[in-house]
Formats: sequence, structure tokens, C-alpha cells
Amino acid sequence: MNAQISFLDGTVRLIHIPLNLYSSFLQPILQVLLPQSQTPDPVESGLGGLTLDNEHGFLNISVTPIECSIVCHSSWAKTVFEPAIKKLPKELSKAISISKDSYAVISVISAGMDAGSRVVDLTSPLALAGVPIFFITTYYSDFILVPDKDRESVVKALLARGFVFSEDESSFKPNVPTTHSRGGSHSSQPPSTPPPSSVGELQTRTFDLLKKRNVVPYIEPDLRLVQCSGREKSSIRSYSDRPSLSRTHTANGQRRPPKSWVDTVDTKLYTSVISALVSQPRFLSVTLAQDDPPSLLLDKGLLGMFGDSLVGPTEGTLVPIFLDLVNLPFEATGIVSGVAGKLVQDMQMVESAELSYLSTARAGAVILSCEQSVTALAILKPLLDKVEA
Repeated sequence: MNAQISFLDGTVRLIHIPLNLYSSFLQPILQVLLPQSQTPDPVESGLGGLTLDNEHGFLNISVTPIECSIVCHSSWAKTVFEPAIKKLPKELSKAISISKDSYAVISVISAGMDAGSRVVDLTSPLALAGVPIFFITTYYSDFILVPDKDRESVVKALLARGFVFSEDESSFKPNVPTTHSRGGSHSSQPPSTPPPSSVGELQTRTFDLLKKRNVVPYIEPDLRLVQCSGREKSSIRSYSDRPSLSRTHTANGQRRPPKSWVDTVDTKLYTSVISALVSQPRFLSVTLAQDDPPSLLLDKGLLGMFGDSLVGPTEGTLVPIFLDLVNLPFEATGIVSGVAGKLVQDMQMVESAELSYLSTARAGAVILSCEQSVTALAILKPLLDKVEA
């Protein structure tokens, strides 16, 4: 496969916030988006979601018609969101959920693969290995979230399908024995139901599960999206990217002052993101990842807030097909691969399926062009319609 895969540093957790509690969590959301407001030393503060260059390792903030979903560093889930949850009345706090497992983030950089096939090719080997995943397509890269305990299974499954890992991961060895007390990977603790043996069985299981849990795909009227990017700020990497100079010392051996978080971002873009979040948008998904410019998938109606701080095909129009997965457990497997695989398989007869996918904490969205969304909905609905007795 013409794709390069690597694990990002650290682990993340997924947080589900019902829309009626969104305003109660706006401050914690902005706190992880704007970490410079906390302390200049993310290591000492426990805010380990920043790299040594004070850039976000991985953060996704998504506000959709179904939920607000946060994917953030595990330390931020503990130090920022858990205290906010504890402040709520008990009956309200039960509506918030944080994934029990911590997840590793895989970055996928691919070329020459069409979007629909890429989603399927990356997710099907993991689904067949029984690994639950979340999938986030961004402007530049794809990101796959996998349980941290399953890293070894993930590496083996993707290597077997011809994907290329960076040198460190291709020789990955577990840090603990396979019979460790944390619960282990699927190889040491097989699931109660064996993984599917074929893609066809995977799709059948996926749609049976979705139908059983009353998941009905739908399109929000008049919601149209664009996928774009923040501008790269080449000047903010003025010394850190020069191999001849140290990140911590000058050529004369003097220690450099630490680069602050604000030095790494386009302040105009972030001001616009804050304004959009404060407005509780109908749809906004922001992904910040090390080595990538910010990526946004947003309601076209928000474009006026961003002015010239965005690049990309802002004239395009995308339509999300939503799957509300609130009745499924976090660890449900095969949803992305089963749904995407069925669509790519059936839509190839009609047109090239340029499909992308956004996983949020308790939902999924298949992102397609206007024309393709009509075709896709016609494929999915009959598969999930209840048969009247």
C-alpha cells in the first residue's frame, strides 16, 4: 500500500458531552484548545497533550447535531474534564461519558489511494482482527484511534496487508508480557464473539448490530460542509526545523527561551475557532495534530467567521450522513469498515466513491458529495429498516 503509518506520542481518551450540557463544558474545551493559558511547562502541569515544541500532539473537538465529542490527551481528560464533570449534579454527570480505555493515535499519510478505498483498506484488517477503532479523516491525513493495549495486534494486522510503518513501529514489541494483568490484547484475551472471518461476514454483522440497536442513517436538512485547513505558518518553525541548530541551544551554546504555544499557531484562525465554538455551531470539527496544519470540517455557514485564515476548496459542498451510535458500547468493532465497505462496494457500480469518515465519541458521519450522499442513503436505509412483523 502506498501509505506511511506511524503512532503519535501519548494516548488519548474520548469524551461524550450531550448538546444540552455543551455550555457547561465550553470553558474546559477552550482550556485544552488554548493550553498556554495554564502554565508554560506542560510536563510539570500534567498537561501532556503538547509536544516539546508546545504544539498539540492530537486534539479533536467536534460539535455535531448529535453530540459534542472531544478526543484529547489522557492527562487532559483527567485534569480538565473529570473535575468539570464532578461539579455537575449527579443526575447530569451520568450523561457525560469518558472512554475507559486509553487510545493510541495512528497517523496515515497516503498517496495514490482514492478516499473511499483508503478508509476500507485501513479499517477492514483491524475489524477482522477484532480491534475497535475510531477513524478521523482530515484535510491532510487520516487518523485511526485504537486501544493502546492492542498496539501489537494493530501493527501485525496492517503489516500483513502491506502497509509501511515507520522504523520504530515496524519492530514494535509489547512492553509487558502477553499475560499481563491490565487485560491484554485480543491475542491474550479473545473477545467472547470471535472476529468475523471475511469482509462479507463483517458487513453482515455490522448491519445486524446497527439494526438491532435502532440506528437509522439520516441527513440533516440544509446542512452543507466544507473541509479545509488553516494556513501553514512557516515562520514559526524558523529554528526548530533546521537540522544544524539545536531546539534548546543557539549556535553559540546559549540556552534558547522556551517557545510558547502562541508562537506555534495562527492567532487569527484560533480566534475564529473560539468564536465558532462560543456560538455552539451546528457542525464544526477541528483537528490539531503534530506536524500537520490545523484541519477543519465545518458548516458552510461558518465560513464568514474565518475570513482568509482558511485554505482549501471552500467552494465545495459536502453532506454528512449521520449514524447515532449512543446505544452501542465504545468498544463496538467493525462499524467504520462495515459501513464504508458496503458503500464503496455498491457505489463503484455508479460512480467513484470519494468517501471520508468522522468518528466522534458516540456517533459516526459518512462524508460525501451532495450527489453521492443521495446514492449512499438509498443503499444504507433498506439495510437498516425494521421489518414489520
